[in-house]
Amino acid sequence: MTEPLHEVLLDQAREAAGTAYAPYSDFHVGAVAVADDGRVFTGANVENSAYGATICAEANAISTAAAAGVRKIDAVAVACLDTGECYPCGNCRQVMREFNVERVIVQEPNGSYRVHTLTELLPHAFGPDQLSGGG
Repeated sequence: MTEPLHEVLLDQAREAAGTAYAPYSDFHVGAVAVADDGRVFTGANVENSAYGATICAEANAISTAAAAGVRKIDAVAVACLDTGECYPCGNCRQVMREFNVERVIVQEPNGSYRVHTLTELLPHAFGPDQLSGGG
């Protein structure tokens, strides 16, 4: 994945952030999930007055991809409407682990971006490969 593609993905994530439903925090986040077959799925945060029911942009994009049959996601780009940091929360990092995300492209406060491996963001993660098959 090349640098110009990172910029394109962040632009798409910022566009998705424009569709966020964020009446409580006013923090509009967008995300793009790139499947291993190249398909691109977008998501935005959807807040709820019962805060626990809020859906993060990253989980939204990944859920949309999963509903389309995707089981491996190569990269996730995350951006917000303002120039603030947009690092995924712990729950979203775990969702990314479930789908073996390799790269996470994150908008930095100055508008640039940083690329991380998921291992950097979620060291010693628990994942589906650690299940023994029992319930």
